[in-house]
Amino acid sequence: MEKGIESGRRSHSMESIFLRLAVWLSVFTLLAYFLSGFGNRLGWWNFRTGFEILKYAFFGALITLCLTMIGIYKGPGGEYNRRFPLALPPLLISLFLVSIPLKFIWVAKNVPRIHDITTDPDNPPGFSAILPLRKDASNSVVYGGPEIAALQRKGYPEIKPVVMSMTPDQAFQRSLSTAEKMGWKIVDVNPSDRRIEATDTTLWFGFKDDIVIRITPSSGGSRIDVRSVSRVGVSDVGTNAKRIQNYLKKLEEIE
Repeated sequence: MEKGIESGRRSHSMESIFLRLAVWLSVFTLLAYFLSGFGNRLGWWNFRTGFEILKYAFFGALITLCLTMIGIYKGPGGEYNRRFPLALPPLLISLFLVSIPLKFIWVAKNVPRIHDITTDPDNPPGFSAILPLRKDASNSVVYGGPEIAALQRKGYPEIKPVVMSMTPDQAFQRSLSTAEKMGWKIVDVNPSDRRIEATDTTLWFGFKDDIVIRITPSSGGSRIDVRSVSRVGVSDVGTNAKRIQNYLKKLEEIE
């Protein structure tokens, strides 16, 4: 009987160790996740290093999840209920952190592998004032042509120009006001060409994507075209398309 009690104590002790390890590992993993992106944003390392940190943090979250499950395994004496409060934080953190890369992987496999999105693939708006800011960018602003256009139309058929029943000058002011409301950094405002150029910075990794808005006369009003291009990366994981969709939605909202 004493051997059984001693065995149960050793089992409880081991499970407590697993849980304490899981708690500490979840803290370090959570910190690594945030630093992977913000380190790039702050200039501590480049985004490729950030992705490597993110990869190892993902494996750390998987290990944390395994340690937590081992630690809350219901052993003799019904210890499960007493240990669960300690296990809850690392369990929730590890599940959350594991889900982030899995979500990105799922999105990446279901969107076109492109980083240049526009409402007018046949005649995309061109950049001018923003070109000096892209001198070190790995991606060109030269549009990829029919191949990219076909990928976009297949992946984002809803990305289309907006036609508004107002004069081009009114549409220009409305477009500028909407761009400012989006929180973008306005780089150039050209009323004569009715062109607006801006830059948007992603929250986590601080990637800079450039936007150009073009307003042209159209029968019954004005046509507004938008283009959003990433400076780095082959795939934008849907970021540019989502940005344009949000902009056009806000543009059409009744004030």
